[in-house]
Amino acid sequence: MSGEYLLPLAMLAAMLGGILIGYPVALVLGGSAAVFLLSSDLPASFVNLMASRIYANALGNWLLVCIPMFVFMGLVLERTGTAVRALTTLQTAMGRMPGGLAIAVLIVGTLLAAASGIVGASVVLLGTLAVPQMRAAGYSRPLSAGIVCGAGTLAILIPPSIMLVLFSDLLNVSVGDLFAGALVPGLILAGSYAVLIAVWALLDPRAAPRSALGGVSAVAMLRDTLPLALLIFCVLGSILLGYATPTEASALGAVGSLVIAAFTRTLTPRLLYETTLQTAYTTAMVMLVTVGATCFSAVFRGVGGEDMILDGLKFLQLGAWGTLMLLMAVIFVLGCFLDWLEISLITLPIFGAVIGNLDFGFGLSQQQTLLWFAVLVAINLQTSFLSPPFGFSLFYLRAVTRDVLSNRDIYLGIVPFIAMQLVVLGLFMIFPGLIVWPVK
Repeated sequence: MSGEYLLPLAMLAAMLGGILIGYPVALVLGGSAAVFLLSSDLPASFVNLMASRIYANALGNWLLVCIPMFVFMGLVLERTGTAVRALTTLQTAMGRMPGGLAIAVLIVGTLLAAASGIVGASVVLLGTLAVPQMRAAGYSRPLSAGIVCGAGTLAILIPPSIMLVLFSDLLNVSVGDLFAGALVPGLILAGSYAVLIAVWALLDPRAAPRSALGGVSAVAMLRDTLPLALLIFCVLGSILLGYATPTEASALGAVGSLVIAAFTRTLTPRLLYETTLQTAYTTAMVMLVTVGATCFSAVFRGVGGEDMILDGLKFLQLGAWGTLMLLMAVIFVLGCFLDWLEISLITLPIFGAVIGNLDFGFGLSQQQTLLWFAVLVAINLQTSFLSPPFGFSLFYLRAVTRDVLSNRDIYLGIVPFIAMQLVVLGLFMIFPGLIVWPVK
């Protein structure tokens, strides 16, 4: 093998090894960049270039302002009990349907996804509230685990998703186009989960029995679900209709969540303190990883990493579709071991440049191709929260249901949902028009 690729290969090995042994991801990325920068023959001016890139990509990027806003909105909705009331009401209303409790969990999970974009909060909330009720109603452990994990991970795909905000910056695609392009896939994926629940209940009625719950009035239904639905409409509607930028809409969502808290008399100084502190912690984590990944990406390209990948793809001669399938397979496998944030920040700047210049026979422009690719990656990365051994949703659910669900129950439950995600991924690979319609 030519010695010109020894440095980028060693850099990849050091990065993956550091992450897999449990070292903090931001420090692994930044530390690897520093070590290999000193080990290479890159000029001293490269340090200034890397510093300017850090400022432009992370510290001075106004687009990333919407990350703390959306995080704050989701935390307020969680801690004020807005989502809890919606879940309880829907579970009571739909309990008598076959699989009704599971579908109620799915509906609330979809609403939470559109209201917050925070997977951890959604899975913990649904696991804490829904799993005991489904078990009390006689639902099987695998189905209870599967629907909570599946519905909770919709938060990473359905707008306003933090992941899509980062994708916009990494691939130079409009956030509004990404939100619009991901909306249909997110809703179709949620609908496919509902079909999966119905089929599961039909094939194994004992896994999803009818409940004795029922009889919610229309007034109670509106009272408990309308505030959440209105907030989602205001945030997403203002973006999709062109009345506000994503950053402005995120501020609208943060203020709207406080208005709901005030009307429900749950707005307290303690609530503001806790949500603000957690927002700062989450935002700092995302930004620190972003800075580390920016350094890693810059040095990796500088030592020939991008040329190595492009030469490898040319050598394999896979064609456009073969290249896309290979990249999807790599991202899926990485999702079994790494978080979506590391995968996105490491792979998209390089893979996006490759995919954007390929012709898939659909007559798409470069911007449409990048939008299509971004949403496909988003659907693919959703599996990273479910894929053993390091699926974060599995850890979240196990932590809050330790006395109810075993690891075996959770693993058995998530397999059908991963399979459904892959089917939906294939569907949107074949029909890109369902994604790229916002870009003319």
